[in-house]
Amino acid sequence: MGLDLPRFYKACNPSKPLTVGEQEDRQYYIDFSSVRGSKIIESLKRTITLISPDEPTCQLFTGHIGCGKSTELLRLKTELEQQGFHVVYFESSQDLDMADVDITDILLSVAGQVSESLEAIKIKLKPGYFANLFTEIADFLQTPIDLEAQAELSVGIGKITAKTKESPKLRRRLREYLEPRTGGILESINEELLERATTELKRRGKAGLVVIVDNLDRVDVRPLPSGRSQPEYLFIDRGEQLRKLNCHVVYTIPLALIFSNDCETLKNRLGGGLTPKVLPMVPVRQRDGEEFQQGMNLLRQMVLVRAFPNAPINQQPELITQVFDHPETLNRLCRVSGGHVRNLLGLLFDCLRQESPPIPRECLESVIRERRDYLTSSITDDEWELLFQVVQHQTVRGDTQYQTLLRSMIVFEYRDHQGSWFGINPALEEAQKFQLWLKHSDPKTLPYITNDL
Repeated sequence: MGLDLPRFYKACNPSKPLTVGEQEDRQYYIDFSSVRGSKIIESLKRTITLISPDEPTCQLFTGHIGCGKSTELLRLKTELEQQGFHVVYFESSQDLDMADVDITDILLSVAGQVSESLEAIKIKLKPGYFANLFTEIADFLQTPIDLEAQAELSVGIGKITAKTKESPKLRRRLREYLEPRTGGILESINEELLERATTELKRRGKAGLVVIVDNLDRVDVRPLPSGRSQPEYLFIDRGEQLRKLNCHVVYTIPLALIFSNDCETLKNRLGGGLTPKVLPMVPVRQRDGEEFQQGMNLLRQMVLVRAFPNAPINQQPELITQVFDHPETLNRLCRVSGGHVRNLLGLLFDCLRQESPPIPRECLESVIRERRDYLTSSITDDEWELLFQVVQHQTVRGDTQYQTLLRSMIVFEYRDHQGSWFGINPALEEAQKFQLWLKHSDPKTLPYITNDL
């Protein structure tokens, strides 16, 4: 069986999540739930389909950026559709400026995406509130926005979003106008859009409406004049309003909020008492430093299935040397990724940009050094000290500094039967500063002695 290089290059693109509903992508999908500590997507699905199919639910989903959340959410979409639900999945970063987001931006984005999805299946709803609102907005902004009276809701919202996204000044003015009307906007979205849509969908034999809002975990962690960070303001201070959408909703939220002092408030206000579901890394080793074979096997399988999607699993090991010069080169790639799916694909993609398969070990080592140097260049002395504490205790506290380690992917989270634990990004273990600290540390204070990767 030969390696189809053009297809392999395409399959290794780290920026493209797998759309499990499509045949070509489905063959590349690997289910990591057996090593990630829990069946997270199954839990989200059961809450909607079995526990509360006819009552709105609001569930929160988080994890490191690039750990596979979008792929898992697209799998959730496919499985919910198989259960008869109409699912609106969208990447909020396509509509919103992640450096500057407010509650009305998110509500309008949801309304626009739901409307567009419904219009595609010939369900056309024209909320009277929004028809008037669009006219008032055009007058208030005193800027030409071509909004026809009969325009679809998604078209109207799309034009306003596009206009304000390119102009921060216009966006600020619009927010000043919309903020006091948030209650009315929410009421109209619920009564004139979501409830009517759900009724019509059920009349057509659907089980209900689900909205999956991806990429909200990417909102910038910038301080606001109030002293709160943008994520704290959106998801904690205004969480009750985001929760009031009258349909099933799944939001992605920033991982750092899980370690915030307000994590209980977050759980109650936005999660309705439900703890956010966290997608951890695929473990490549255990807490004691021993290699975790089950995780390594699945990561190797993830790489090889992208090279040989039609090969039976038991034949894949025989094909490794068509992709790498030696099986140990693949092992090295999997170990140094730390089980971060996009990191692994990114390292592999960088190798493919330099060499054609079989990829030599020297090429991989060069790419690893580049990645290590890129990471270390941004780590301050204070952050190194925090990192050493994480390695010693395998825990992360709620302090802002620790959240920086997580957000910068300097530290990874894993789950096992004992719960969560944290480890250093393996690419950093070979950094001179880390090796020097390791050399002068008392082995008794470390949960494991770092082995060669």
